[in-house]
Amino acid sequence: TNQQTPDSAGTMSAIMTGVKTKAGVISLDDGALLGDAATVAGSALPTVLELAEKSGRSTGVVTTTRITHATPAACYAHSPDRDWECDADLPPAAKDAKSPDIARQLIEFADGDGLEVALGGGRRYFLPDAVDDPEETDKKGLRKDGRDLTKEWLVKSKSAYVWNSSQFRAVDVKQTDHLLGLFEPSHMEYETDRADDAAGEPSLTEMTVKAIELLSRNEKGFFLMVEGG
Repeated sequence: TNQQTPDSAGTMSAIMTGVKTKAGVISLDDGALLGDAATVAGSALPTVLELAEKSGRSTGVVTTTRITHATPAACYAHSPDRDWECDADLPPAAKDAKSPDIARQLIEFADGDGLEVALGGGRRYFLPDAVDDPEETDKKGLRKDGRDLTKEWLVKSKSAYVWNSSQFRAVDVKQTDHLLGLFEPSHMEYETDRADDAAGEPSLTEMTVKAIELLSRNEKGFFLMVEGG
């Protein structure tokens, strides 16, 4: 609504909610101001994924970007700034307004029984800043609140968290109700570079197939967003 050439936060929010909004804003209406947590109250728009969860369907997001990046985030989160991917990105005013970061919104998603599938990159936004990344051990998580959101995901019934291809391929979808896969600290590898990844990571096709196998167990149906980012 505020510029001729949009970004993927505003466009995916429009696709997911049916309402146009400002560039950089995640599933909030046009009354929200970019980067202003005080304008979030009353501006959240229901997304297709949220409606699917409320109706008893299963839901998932699959992407080769960070799972907290604008396109997947617009499915499950509401934020006045697409860059608020973890608590370290929040300005003081947002923390005072209790406007959760996007990674936290994924883990704390309250509709239905939460997302069944979330596969992509962005591991650093889910790990505390005192914890080494499991693959790139010279890097650490970014969270300042001390929370390990990957462990919090495992509180869900029949849940699994994986971060490399061998773990991913070992997941039994018949025995798993909630699957979180975070395969890189940031975005996943480009396809041409994927074979050289030290820990190994699944292809977009593999992630999509596994997601459909898990989600299709629900006789009411499912919603799945797939992005080759």
